[in-house]
Amino acid sequence: MNRLPPETLDRLADAISFHPDTEPGRQFRQALGRFATGVTIVTVAGPKGPVGMTVNSFTSVSLDPALVLWCPARSSSRHDIFAEARAWSIHVLGAEQLDICLRFTRGGPQFEGLELGETALGTPLIPGVAARFDCHAHAVHDGGDHSILVGRVAQVTVGGPDDHPLVFAAGRFGAFQPGEG
Repeated sequence: MNRLPPETLDRLADAISFHPDTEPGRQFRQALGRFATGVTIVTVAGPKGPVGMTVNSFTSVSLDPALVLWCPARSSSRHDIFAEARAWSIHVLGAEQLDICLRFTRGGPQFEGLELGETALGTPLIPGVAARFDCHAHAVHDGGDHSILVGRVAQVTVGGPDDHPLVFAAGRFGAFQPGEG
């Protein structure tokens, strides 16, 4: 007979179950926060200059062709700039880059005082990140209160082997340090 370890039983005893349409949105957000994600900044050349946004809704879609996606909120003042862009770059932040992450949250200083370059696609380039995916816009889909932006990856740049990602879970930022296995 298989037995669950005691810590698993404790978790199950504390479990709650709810339908997301009938409970306050905060509970749904808290449940989603149990899934740790990496932290990225997506940049685009906007009509009035460079624009960036901190994003954790980034994931791979396909290896062949190389496709990735991310999901900006429709309520964001920057949504339309990204949804209408022909190209954008996704910068995966390293564990030590929380300060850069916070620059691109609502009301942050964005590019002010940052040294930045430009990718071959003409998108703003933030140097020193753990990885960067330069993408041509491939598709935009309805995603409820968000849009699903799919990009075809044109170029990938990867940092050094000791670059560990900045992680977001349960409303907090942290670092992931791979263990020996």
